Formats: sequence, C-alpha cells, structure tokens
Amino acid sequence: MGNWPGVTVDRKQGIREYDGLTLKVVDLPGVYSLTAYAPDEMIARDFVVDEVPDVVVDVVDASNLERNLYLATQLLEMGANLILVLNMMDVAEARQYHIDVDALSEHLGVPVVTTIAHRHGDVGPLLKAIGDAANAGKRPVAFRLNYVREVEDEIGALTEVVSESELGGRYPDAWLAVKLLEEDEEVEKKCQVKAVLEARDEGLNRLRRAYGDDAETLIADARYGYVGGLVKDVVRGPAVTRLTFSDSLDGVLLNRWLGLPLLLGLLYGLFQFVFVLSPPLMDWIGGAADWLGDRTGGLSPDWLGSLISDGIIAGVGAVLVFVPPIFMLFLALSILEDGGYMARAAFVMDRVMHRIGLHGRSFVPMMLGLGCSVSAVMATRTIENPKDRLVTILVAPFVSCGARLPIYVLFVGAFFTAYQGLVIFSMYLIGMLMAFLAAWLLRKAVVSGPSGHFVMELPPYRMPTLAGTAIHTWERGREFLVRAGTIIFLTVVVVWLLEYTGALEPIGRAIAPVLAPAGFGQWQNGVAAVSGLLAKEAVVGTYGTLFAGAEDAGGLGQVIRSEMGWTALTAYSFMLFTLIYVPCMATLGAIRQETKSWRWPAFAAVFTTVAAWIVAVAVFQVGSLIAG
Repeated sequence: MGNWPGVTVDRKQGIREYDGLTLKVVDLPGVYSLTAYAPDEMIARDFVVDEVPDVVVDVVDASNLERNLYLATQLLEMGANLILVLNMMDVAEARQYHIDVDALSEHLGVPVVTTIAHRHGDVGPLLKAIGDAANAGKRPVAFRLNYVREVEDEIGALTEVVSESELGGRYPDAWLAVKLLEEDEEVEKKCQVKAVLEARDEGLNRLRRAYGDDAETLIADARYGYVGGLVKDVVRGPAVTRLTFSDSLDGVLLNRWLGLPLLLGLLYGLFQFVFVLSPPLMDWIGGAADWLGDRTGGLSPDWLGSLISDGIIAGVGAVLVFVPPIFMLFLALSILEDGGYMARAAFVMDRVMHRIGLHGRSFVPMMLGLGCSVSAVMATRTIENPKDRLVTILVAPFVSCGARLPIYVLFVGAFFTAYQGLVIFSMYLIGMLMAFLAAWLLRKAVVSGPSGHFVMELPPYRMPTLAGTAIHTWERGREFLVRAGTIIFLTVVVVWLLEYTGALEPIGRAIAPVLAPAGFGQWQNGVAAVSGLLAKEAVVGTYGTLFAGAEDAGGLGQVIRSEMGWTALTAYSFMLFTLIYVPCMATLGAIRQETKSWRWPAFAAVFTTVAAWIVAVAVFQVGSLIAG
C-alpha cells in the first residue's frame, strides 16, 4: 500500500526456490521497535517471538542507520538468526555517506548485505546469505548490550528467576527478563508466573530508587547510546548536513498556508486525469459488451438467452465498462504513494484532524480508503491510541472507495457532462468532510477522551518505478475484476432471476417509500441500493440488468434518466446516498475483525445509513426549493 513504515499492517507470504532450498518468505509490517504499542507492531513481534523463523531479514534505510538500527539491536537480543540488509545505498551515496560494511558486520556479529531494491539488481548475495544462515542454524550466543551496572544486575537476577521457573526456555531467558523490566504488557500477559512477576516488581522498585526513572527509559537510553556509537564508528559522512531535495520540496508542500490548498488541488487534478484518459477505453468496452449481448440474446430457450444477454452480459458488462477509470484512479494513487507524497498528506491534515479529536495518522487510513474501505479499516492497526483507532475505523467507510466510482461515472456521464471531474471531486471531498464530522460527533458523544500524539516518518521523495507502479495498480485493480467475476456476477444473476419470475418489483416497492423524500422513490432504486450492500459496484450491475438494452455507460444513464424522470438534482442526491450509506459486507466484516465485536459493525451500518438518508433528503428538498 505504500513505501513508508506504518502502512503495511498484515503479514504477506510467498515462496522462492534457491539453490535447492524452498524459502517461505513472510513479509511483516514495518516497525521501528519490538515494543508493541500498536497492532501492526504486535503482528511483527509475535511472529518473530512465537513462530521462531529460521532467518530474520531486517531491511534498513542505509541513509538513516541511526534511526533504523534500534530494531536490529532488539532482534539480536532475542536471539534471532539475523541478516541485516542495507537498502537504498544509492541514497546513502548521494548524501556522501560511506558505510564500512565489514566493520558493521563484525560489530553486530551478523551478515550485512547491501541493496538498491527499486533497481531490481542482483538479489543473489542476499539469497546466498539467507541460505547460509538457514544451513548454519541459530547463533550459539545471543547478542547482549552493556547496560548501566544496576540495570545489568537486575537483568541478571531476573534471568535466573525466569530460567528456574516454568517459563525457562520458552523464550530467550535474558530477552524475557528485559521485556518484563520494560513492563511490556503483551509479554506480561504471556508470563503470569507469580515468582517471576514479584521478582520483576522488586527490581523495578530498586531501579526507581536508584535513578528516579523507569527501567524502560534506562534500557532505551542504553540501546540508543550503543546505536549512536556504532554509527559513528562505521559511517563517514559530510560534517554539515545539507539541505536535500526532499527538504526543499517540503518547504512548499508542507507550508502552513499552502499545504492544504495544494493537497486539494492535487486531488482535483487526479480526477481530471482520470476522466480525460478513460472515456475512449470505456466506449470500447461498452461496444464489446453490446456486441456480445446482441449475439447471445437470441439463444434458445428464451430464458437462457435472456439470462446471458439481459442478466450476465448487461449486468457485469455495465460494471466492466468502468475498469478504465478505476485503473486510472489506482494508477494515480500509486504514483502519489510511491513518490512519497501520501505521508505528507497526513502531516498537512494533522491540524485539521486535531480539531475533530484525532490526529494526522488517522488520515492515512482515510487516504488508503480511496482505494478500498477494507484496506482503510485494516490500516488503523498503526494507530496506538485505542479510542483514536476505534473512531477512525468507524469513520473510514465515509471516504469514497474505488467501488463507488462506477456509480459516479454512470450518472455524471448522463447529467453532468460539462463538469464530470468537478462533480466527482465533490463526492470525494464530501466523503472526507462527512468522515470529519462523524469523527467529531463520535469523539463528543460515543468515544470521548484525549487523542494521541502524531509522529510519523517522512520518506524521501522518489521517482516511482514503472514496475512498482504497475504492480500496485494491478493489485488494486485486480480486486475490482475479481468482484466483477464473483460477487457482482452472482448479484446480477439473482436480480435477473427475481425480475424474470416477477418477484423483484414487490421487494423494490417495499423499500421505495423510504427513499422517496430523497427524490428517487422508484422501486428500481430500492433494489439497486440493496444490491449495493454486497458490493457498491453491484448498484451499476443491477441497473444494467434492470434496464438491459442500453448501448453503453452513457446510454444506461440516459435510460435511467428517461425511464424514471430523474433530474441532475436527483442524480446528485442518489450519488450522495450511495457515498454515505452502509459500507459493503466485506468492510463490515473487517470492522468486526478489528474490533472483535459485532456491536461496532452494527453501529456503523445504522449510523452511516441514517446519515446517508438525512444528507440525501436535505440536498434534494433544499435543492428543489431553490429550483422552484
């Protein structure tokens, strides 16, 4: 999802064959330390501690070793079979840093490999180091830092108590002693042995009396001191820090007054980019769907021809027409992420977010929600404060995801031909504003309390690589195609079957009176809204089935306009409703997974639907009064 720490929030894995070995590669969330404050840190730490991988590869930024080696010291303390990878060596060299790789390897006692990953250079040295480390097995002696004498004494004493208890050997004893002295809550939950905890508490009291500070601070100071001394010994660089290109650009993009207007202008330009390039491709796909529909409509028996032509091809084809703008949107987002701007957007929004009771880190999931709300909900794992995280989970679905884009494109093509980019930009802007308003209300009435602090790394600006951008675009776009071939396919078949048997209209008419005050009280709209519960793209697929025979995306919109007598105000009201109302089932499932409760998905479903109805009704009724 991005190339800065804090956006990969789950484990990913793959297989690589090398020199007779089958390597199962598990990619963990990027973290700065193994002191787990946020769920993504817990995922990384628990995997290394509990599943004991044969080899741990720690990829660090070679241009900023002092910040990145803190994690390496923690991995070494727990006895991990470590390989250190110095990535971004080109950036380090451009900044005139000269790293003594051999000296670094000797100090740490682990292999050190250099890479420039984005150039897809030779990964042979890294694979060889992994193979050698796997064959050699774990290092016989765990790495130990030299803490101040009193801390060393307490670690040694507690290590003996741990080794003599039932915890002995379950984890590296010295590492467990250090984590208990750091008062790591997650580790403590796994170590509920009375004698060990009592010994730990006595040690903590002695350290507080001696230093007037907690052990966690003393241990962290020692690690930073070791890392600082190590970097001074192995890195040579310019005496004066130079102003980098990223620093100069940030002076403009993160400016107190220019930052927000530039962000909004960039997003507006993004949607103009989408709608300038995608129409010719949409016309081609629409023409292909029409050609297939004409060829299959006459199949026998009649119900089969109707199913294939009016159901599957008309429904799924109506959705596939929107593949070009979807892929264009994901392409633009990938360029912004890989280029390094997305992290800046969080900082630009930090002041705004604080006014509603959150902080800039909550804006990162919202930006990821432009692609998929499920990704947005999962990305909240990077937020340490539980209340901030819960509020962000509940408001992230307000941000317009890629699945809603086909709905907008369908109606702007029929009702707003001169202002397509502007109208769709307004949908995304209103989605953000609704998220902010909902967050403010939830902070005041449901999840009160102070928000956490915001600290986040700003990666250097980089020129996105063609391969990286293509991969990120395809990974997101593929989800859209998979849904078109599964959820949307099944939805349009069910819609066709209910319509063919005459059962669909009564269902729609039961829902229509609720939607009438918002201007779209026809039964077809009730059916489309229900289908959108499964996947928002299914709204378009449902209209494609209900109004089978429209020639293309523009034709479908025109048919809706003529058949139901819609105006531009009606279309805008409907777009607002589909923007805000209950997120898809996959998103509700993600909320259940992240909150460990059905209470919050149910709340989200009711809260968003009520908000959608209020907004759509208000816009239609006020707009009708203004229009006379």
